[in-house]
Amino acid sequence: MDARLKVMNNPVGVKALGHLIKAGKAVDDSAMPAATLELVKIRASQINGCGGCLDMHTKDALHAGESSVRLNMVAAWREATVFTDAERAALELAEQGTRIADAGGGVTDEAWANAAKHYDEEQLVALVTTIAVINAFNRLNVIVRQPAGDYVAGQFD
Repeated sequence: MDARLKVMNNPVGVKALGHLIKAGKAVDDSAMPAATLELVKIRASQINGCGGCLDMHTKDALHAGESSVRLNMVAAWREATVFTDAERAALELAEQGTRIADAGGGVTDEAWANAAKHYDEEQLVALVTTIAVINAFNRLNVIVRQPAGDYVAGQFD
């Protein structure tokens, strides 16, 4: 399978994606746990059906020491016993933030309050930014049908 469009072979694509990449990296120095951010990226990518992002973020998470059990349970996080309450709050926020169009009011006050119980303002900014950026990458990759499966952990570091 070939992508419909090779975004990184185009000057506009390089510039636009460069900004998205920088936005995503802006949270790297935050106090938000990196493992939680990877789980959020994986969950949003599952919802959006983005194979490229799933390929990248599951491999990067494994490489960083995440367990295969937890990665295999992300889609069923509500029933899984392997996530902390804080991670559950982040995953709920990620789901609601990804499915904005499905819920007329967007993210519920309950989901926001639950996340705010576990994360301070800086961490919430990092979490919301991560949700927004991964959704942008997901949509781009799905639209152009970016193939998945060849990513090597750390390839874009």
